[in-house]
Amino acid sequence: MSNKAKLVYVLSLRNAAADKAGQPVDYKGQPRYMKSPLEYLAEALDTTSLGDAYSLEGIVYDDDEQSPRDQAVLADYGFSYRPDRQWIFPKDLRAQGRLLRDMLHAVPSSYRRLPLNDPNRPAGKSAFEHQLLDKLLTLQADVVVLDGLLVILDELVRPGGRFHRKIVNIHPGITRLESPFQRRGAYATLDALYGARGEKVVDWQAMTKVATKPIVKTGASLHYVDNGIDSGEVIFDVLGTDIGPEDSILELRWNNFNRSLFPAMHQGLILLAPHL
Repeated sequence: MSNKAKLVYVLSLRNAAADKAGQPVDYKGQPRYMKSPLEYLAEALDTTSLGDAYSLEGIVYDDDEQSPRDQAVLADYGFSYRPDRQWIFPKDLRAQGRLLRDMLHAVPSSYRRLPLNDPNRPAGKSAFEHQLLDKLLTLQADVVVLDGLLVILDELVRPGGRFHRKIVNIHPGITRLESPFQRRGAYATLDALYGARGEKVVDWQAMTKVATKPIVKTGASLHYVDNGIDSGEVIFDVLGTDIGPEDSILELRWNNFNRSLFPAMHQGLILLAPHL
């Protein structure tokens, strides 16, 4: 019997699409390949000691094929792998002998089609979490890694919940509140980019900004998921990314993935393994 922890990876394809995962991106006038955290993990499971501690059991995504917004964001990728179009990782990528494209599972967060103030939205969110729980149990997950899941989990991670302290998130920012480099939430990378230019966005809808002291470094964190926004206990973080004043969002994402996020995920999973 294997003593490896069974790992399930959960993401939003629309977040990977925003990063242009699996594609070349411009970097100071030259193309660089945008490797996603999932692709990095797949390779690490085959080439490092992570493969002795974990087995990748499945990849779950929450994107909704019936949502016009999701359709627009995923116009270049689609909602599943197809050989005639680009995808978020190479078509023949394997982890521990299994093709990643054969490990994909859709659990749509279809409640997102409802307006935020719709009275049916809480029940829809709860139904989504129950469907996700069913999938994780079917895959016999011991640990769940979230990467750019654009949904805040609630029931699954409450104290006493089936996956309390068994779901971790890889976040492209430092999440310790006491850190001067702290960047939380969905706008963490943009927040760091503006911060390096001496600006703080106080209203992302209106893009209202105020002047602030420039902070020219950022990083990444692997942390437990709780009911807040990137507020769970930090397992491991890396402050390894310098921000250039002329960096684009994708240039900063590329740098932060390679210099901070991949190392934080790798070392964090090593530290987490004995506790599973």
